[in-house]
Amino acid sequence: MLRSVRFYSVSSPWPASEQELSEKLHNAVFKPCGTYTEVSSGFEAPTGSDDAPLARRIGGADLLQLRSQARVLPTAAVNEALEARLTEYRQRMQEEPGRRTKRKLKEQTRDELLPKALLKSDRTLGLYIIPENVLAVGTASESRAERFLEHLRAALGKLDTQPLAFARPLEQMLMRTFAGDPPAQFALGRECRMRDRADVKSSVRWQEVDLTHANVRKCVKDGMELTHLGIEFGGTLSGVLDANGVIGKLKLLGLEDAADDVVEEPLARFDAELALLGGTLRQLIAGLRQALDG
Repeated sequence: MLRSVRFYSVSSPWPASEQELSEKLHNAVFKPCGTYTEVSSGFEAPTGSDDAPLARRIGGADLLQLRSQARVLPTAAVNEALEARLTEYRQRMQEEPGRRTKRKLKEQTRDELLPKALLKSDRTLGLYIIPENVLAVGTASESRAERFLEHLRAALGKLDTQPLAFARPLEQMLMRTFAGDPPAQFALGRECRMRDRADVKSSVRWQEVDLTHANVRKCVKDGMELTHLGIEFGGTLSGVLDANGVIGKLKLLGLEDAADDVVEEPLARFDAELALLGGTLRQLIAGLRQALDG
């Protein structure tokens, strides 16, 4: 359901019910791109059903989904069509087009090609964890997360957020876990990324290896900075946590067992996964707060 997560604390009021939240999301509901529209974004039902509410509340967590649709118009295709227009202009006018004419012909070319362009959609999930007042946006990209927040703010009318922060820096917890002294419920995974403090473009990545190996440890002893670390939490979640609190390669370790316990009905399986995800992320946030705010 979520493969990457950026956490934001929310200080403004949140809708009290699934129905109220769904009604507010209708203020920014998804509408397909029009004939001459290049990009369109809005909220749609996260369950995939057209007649379903725009939010799904299960176990103290609200799931919402932003869909962004764009017309795919390759630059090479525009340039090729533009060159044909420029050639026709030279032959007709017997002169080289000026800068303003070229700009006008390019705009005309794009307007002509745009309705014929293919459509492509991407979707971003958001999970609001009610007891923690935290919104988990399902992307590692800061710009994509900001786009989600921008549209959610437009739907709700007000949304005060800031990246989830702690009293102590996350780098301390990463190094503590790497050194073999993880906080309660945290365990060392099998992946990490480091960079040279003197040259941030110089980095090394270790994947599917024992991070206690001497060769891995030597990189830190030689002065490299730990930026990403594979972790496990509570035996229920694994992922790669970075120094900014972003989690990538997120995986729920108990998901298959939970799915086997429910009826083979799609919505029931969906709700079971949502309940497990919401509960696990809530515990993870509480674990991070205990480790870094205590």
